[in-house]
Amino acid sequence: MTEYLDVAEGRIAYDVTGEGPLIVMAPGMGDLRQSYRLLVPELVAAGYRVATFDIRGHGESSTGWDSYTTTAVGSDYAALIRHLGGPATVVGLSWTPDSAVVAAAELPEEVTGVVLLSTWATAPQPGALMAALQRLVVRTPALWAMFYRSLYKGPKPADFKDYVKALKANLREPGRTASFVAVALPESKDSGAYRARVHQPALIVMGDKDPDFDDPRAEAEKYASDLAGSTEIVLIADAGHYPQAERPAEVAAAMLPFLARTAGAAGA
Repeated sequence: MTEYLDVAEGRIAYDVTGEGPLIVMAPGMGDLRQSYRLLVPELVAAGYRVATFDIRGHGESSTGWDSYTTTAVGSDYAALIRHLGGPATVVGLSWTPDSAVVAAAELPEEVTGVVLLSTWATAPQPGALMAALQRLVVRTPALWAMFYRSLYKGPKPADFKDYVKALKANLREPGRTASFVAVALPESKDSGAYRARVHQPALIVMGDKDPDFDDPRAEAEKYASDLAGSTEIVLIADAGHYPQAERPAEVAAAMLPFLARTAGAAGA
């Protein structure tokens, strides 16, 4: 069931499932919180309370925000943790790992661990033609849907066709494409400096066939080198950019030992 949290600039849509230690998860840009729909049941069954939320301007969260940066979304993680009651593990995907890191840095006593999926260590540097194509893609829901499909290199979920249809429909709602464009601006990734302030344990999970990276492990190792705490890296075989949907059982298997060490006893 969708719930809402009012923050200074707008309203964040979220849902909570399960009982136990809290996990707070946000999807990447141009996506919905339901991106985690196959992973959440695995975590709930293991004894965790899982909150997923739509980032600013996406899904059921409001549009018209003054800021769409990774730092701003990090403040939404923090607000939701305070609202639901920590401590919590924060999970980010693709664009949102740097937002999860902001929350970890700002709430060192309330965030016990950080899980980063398909994370970018360095901003991509496209040429002029590719940059122009990217600007067109984020402004055109049908083109984004085509690109989104191309990032799946492992098994597609049974409901994948319907999910992409819902994603396109959401982006066509008033204000949502404009929000996506704002999130996709290079300057929106403004929180890299927070990484050095994260002393909590971290887990980085990458698909070994992720087409966004020439070398997914090398990208993960670079990100790990920026963090101040200990970091584990797990590569998910036969998965692309969305391992939590392509290989949810394998991602859960990577997360659960980490959560057992960092989040407290499941079911507590």
